[in-house]
This record gives sequence, C-alpha cells and structure tokens, in this order.
Amino acid sequence: MDVMSAAAEREKAGGSVIHMEVGEPGAPVPEAARLAAQGALAQGRVSYTQALGLPSLRQRIAQFYHETYGVDVPASRIAVTTGSSAGFLLSFLALFDAGARVAIAAPGYPAYRNILEALGITCVTIATDASTRHVVTAQMIETVHAQDKLDGILLMSPANPSGTMMSPDILLEICETCDRLGIAFISDEIYHGLTYVAPAQTALAFSGSAIVVNSFSKYFCMTGWRIGWLVLPETLVRPIERLQQSMAISVPYLSQVAAEAVFDARDELEATKQSYGRSRAYLMEYLPKIGLEKFHPVDGAFYVYVDISHLTDDASAFCKRMLNEAGVAATPGLDFDRERGTHFMRLSFAGREADIVEGVRRMGAWLATFAHT
Repeated sequence: MDVMSAAAEREKAGGSVIHMEVGEPGAPVPEAARLAAQGALAQGRVSYTQALGLPSLRQRIAQFYHETYGVDVPASRIAVTTGSSAGFLLSFLALFDAGARVAIAAPGYPAYRNILEALGITCVTIATDASTRHVVTAQMIETVHAQDKLDGILLMSPANPSGTMMSPDILLEICETCDRLGIAFISDEIYHGLTYVAPAQTALAFSGSAIVVNSFSKYFCMTGWRIGWLVLPETLVRPIERLQQSMAISVPYLSQVAAEAVFDARDELEATKQSYGRSRAYLMEYLPKIGLEKFHPVDGAFYVYVDISHLTDDASAFCKRMLNEAGVAATPGLDFDRERGTHFMRLSFAGREADIVEGVRRMGAWLATFAHT
C-alpha cells in the first residue's frame, strides 16, 4: 500500500507510472454483475440479509463447487463474508483462542500474520524453497508440529506472492496429515480459476473438516465490492453465524446480488484470464532477457516473485529507485517474507497487456545502467 501511495504521488506530480504493484484485476466488473446491482438498486430498498448471506447466493456457490470440482457441498455450510479478509477474521475467531499456534508459509500474504497477531495468536513461519517448488508439504507440517504443537495452518494455492500451486497429491497429504494430527486446516483458494499449467483442486475434495476461504475479488474481478465466502464444517456454521451477526450483521445486499449474477459471466471472465495468460508468457520470456532470470514457478494467480539478490540487498530501496527513476511500481518482498524478502520483489501482471510490455521495456532500459546497491 505504501508503494501504491508513492506511485499516486508521482502521478499527481505529472509522472508516468506502470502499475505492477497492485494485486487487483485491471478488467472491469463483468456486465452481468453491474446490471444485476443496478436492477436491485432500482427497486429502492437496500436491506440487511441473513447473516450467512442470501440463500440464493449460497446455493449458487454450492452449485459452483459441483460444476467446477465435482464436489457436493450443501448450501448450509456456506457463509458469505465481506471479502476474504472477513473470512479470515471470522475463521480465526471461531477456531482459535489467544496463544494458539498457527502456521503460515513464507513467502506469504502479509495480512495473515497481521490479523493473527492482532488476535493474540502466535504465528509460526514455515519457509519454503526450491526443493519443494516453494510449497509447504505434509512432512514440513509434521516436523514443525513435532517440535511444538500446532493448532492450525493456513495455506494458499495458487499463492501470493509466488504464484506457485500445490499438486492434488500434496494437498491430499496435507489434508490427511492435519486431520490425523488434529490441526485445523484453512485453505485459501482465492486465486482458483487463475491457473495456467493445470486446474487447482479444492481441499473440500479431500477433507470434510477443512475450512475453505474464497472471494469474488480475483477471478471474478469484484475487488471493490468486498464480498467473499467460507465453506465450513457443520460444527463451525453456527459459531460463524453468531460472529457475523455481531460484527457485520450481513454482507452488503447489492454486492450479494451482483456476486450471484457474476457466475453467468464466464465468457467475459475467461477472456480476462486469457489476457493474464498472455502477460504471464511475455514476462516469463522477457524478464530473463533484461537480467531478471530467477523467479518462482508461475503456476497461477497473477504475480511473478523475482529474485533480485544479484542487484540489491535492500528490495525496498530498489523498488523505490525503480519507481522514481524508471516509473515502474513493484512490491518489495519484505511484505511477504521478513527473513528473505530483502532479496525479492513481486511483479503483478493483472493490468493491461500493453502496460506489462511497457513495464518490461522501462525496467530493461533502467537495469542496463543499474549498479548493485
């Protein structure tokens, strides 16, 4: 967010910025969602809904799991949330007490740690590396748990910032290990739909006790509508409902109406995904040509996590210079990995294809004269 603010200041002063820092689809909200919201607004009354969401939306999400994964999930186990962010908060509150130990991957989405620590939960980091294609494995979980008991683990696949994805076999082993050891497993599936090598599998295919977090923000291009969902074990439905009643009453009605309609916009959504795929291919071909040849496997999402250790020991300073001198905004890795992030930056390819091409051109020209910092 600091990078976004600095980029906005540069633009305000008349400077040009290629935005490769933003983890947000550049495509507009699909027409079906806009029209549905407009139609609901024209009715005049925008009301509360049931705490767990509109029954029709919950049923449509359940249908999505059957259509996409061949998994049958009753609508009664689905809770609509104010984005995935509220889904994490509700899940953590329902599952853990202060002092609980919850593991996350490094590199990983920084809000996980921030929310967990704000709730007084101990955050345990599991560092990934190339030996496992930068994903957490069941054996890694078992090793950490043997050292000091874990109460939960939260993993994302495809991942932010790395774009790496667990194979179905690894996901199955993780589900079985967590069930056997009594570790609550939260599967963040927000980037499902945005995969380029193979489709993602949901944890629901392998475990009835996994908690799945998802959102309409990424694949469905509805970031500002702030709407997501949870798929819960039956035992957590009523606790989550009570928490939602107390903390938010319900998710905004118009967002729920739009979200239900967006499932009918698959052609538009797939066209957007194809655009990401072309940008991904461009970056994978041309980043090595400008001296950025080391990056994590880009299986999904819309990020490239680039190793810049040959250029700098301070990714934050590097990204600041790149913004000021080349007009390209990127996110320094320290956000995602407190130990190793000084040697990485994240490039987003969620924007326009032409901007990605221009961003690479600018970075290449700048790096041609760059001295190690």
